[in-house]
Amino acid sequence: MAKKGKKGMAREYVWLKCTETGDLNYRTSRNKNNIEGQLKLKKFCPRLRKHTDHVEVRK
Repeated sequence: MAKKGKKGMAREYVWLKCTETGDLNYRTSRNKNNIEGQLKLKKFCPRLRKHTDHVEVRK
């Protein structure tokens, strides 16, 4: 197991929401210190069964 130092603690969890269906399909972590803008990725949407844009949502 890897050591967790002070640098490993600066993460936050965000959900990825499908822009077409509005479903929260994925949860990922991102760096708290380096927030440049909203995270936007192409991910697979199981409801539509195709790749769509997913944007970051904080719960």
